[in-house]
Amino acid sequence: MIILPSWLITTALDAPLENWGVRVTGSQIAEVAPNAVLFERYPEEDVWQADGQVLAPGFVDTHTHLYGILAHGIPLAKAPAGFMPFLEDFWWPRVENRLDQEMICAATDANCAAMIRSGITSFYDCEEAPNALPGVLDAQAEVVRQSGLRGILSFEATQRLGPENGQLGLQENAGFIERAAVQGGLEAPGTLGVKGMMCFHTTFTCDGDFIRQAYQMAGDGLVHSHCSEGTYEPHYTQKKFGLRPIHYYDKLGVLGERSLLSQCVVLDSTEIELLARRKARMTHMPLSNCEVGGGIAPLPDLVDAGVRIGLGSDGYITDFFEVMRGAFLIHKAAQQDPRVMPASLVWYLATEGGAQTIGFEKVGRLGAGWQADLQLFRANLPTPLQEHNLYDQSLLYCHGSDVTGTIVNGRVLMRDKILIAMENPPAFWGQNDLLARTRRAAQRLWMPIEA
Repeated sequence: MIILPSWLITTALDAPLENWGVRVTGSQIAEVAPNAVLFERYPEEDVWQADGQVLAPGFVDTHTHLYGILAHGIPLAKAPAGFMPFLEDFWWPRVENRLDQEMICAATDANCAAMIRSGITSFYDCEEAPNALPGVLDAQAEVVRQSGLRGILSFEATQRLGPENGQLGLQENAGFIERAAVQGGLEAPGTLGVKGMMCFHTTFTCDGDFIRQAYQMAGDGLVHSHCSEGTYEPHYTQKKFGLRPIHYYDKLGVLGERSLLSQCVVLDSTEIELLARRKARMTHMPLSNCEVGGGIAPLPDLVDAGVRIGLGSDGYITDFFEVMRGAFLIHKAAQQDPRVMPASLVWYLATEGGAQTIGFEKVGRLGAGWQADLQLFRANLPTPLQEHNLYDQSLLYCHGSDVTGTIVNGRVLMRDKILIAMENPPAFWGQNDLLARTRRAAQRLWMPIEA
């Protein structure tokens, strides 16, 4: 097909192009050219006329917890008084420890639909459900494959419930990584496999031998962990090991290009320099860092140091326009400098930069030979879109609800805001059924602990 929008974003590293479009063949972008040239050159192909719309790379959510939607609105006697009370008094006992496979699959179903509707085409998900082992990743992967999204799944292995449960978590990841590698790639024309990733929680729930084991089991693959999401972990590692978290990982011999560290809110300058020197990767969640009271990550400093960075929703707010707004505005206020985090940089971190951070190749840019992962959105704004303002205007004033079309790996998942059903789908495509399922799952999760 050829897609003919009013504006085209090939990569946020370059200026947008007016009245340019793309030709998609199979799973890839075959050509990028002016609309008139494409229309004249390929008169027999399916034409997707997208007047008044922007064609852009699909968003890449580099860190999410798909089950997180089930906790939205959960009854609380009182709000947690800080980051560790959030975990110890609420998140672990009321959410993570109570999740089962049906709850996780229901939430995955709903979130996949939400991602497609809001222009997210790729994601990395981290499951935190120690009592849903074993087999939770295989169950979740079946839902993701049906959706057509490009996904990476992992289980957050932790020793907080004991060494046996910790080993179950590591084996869950290792087994799924192996099975996904056999099944993965292109299973059939237009469909995607789902990749796996090794993952452990963090330094205060995993000992050094366990962390080294996770890296060893991952082979050449990426290893994810949460890091310095608040002040607790730096204080913990300083007191126990005499080192801040990034230096502790370096002492363990695991900090490097395979390290994918999320959050990284409370870092000092020596840690930023070490992250850059070791070529570690980092994912930034501007909105959820605010929600848990963790703080504001030194994102501009990390960018300046050359750390590879992507943006994530953390399973909090799926709309990636909102996530970009957070990254665009919060750091300006924190540094009292309106020049930090320009819109084009934020767009880059939400697309191509994010794809590179979690290891997707040829994803996040609309260029010949790149994967056909893209979105169309309307920017129906009071003032004209122009080359000099498109990144700022769309970032500030558009929403996920403005997305009209989503394509992943060359397959149309949504066109004109209508989800396109795949062969033998589950309840995924029936929005009312989907919401009823998540509400039932949430009600079970919300039951009093005594019950």
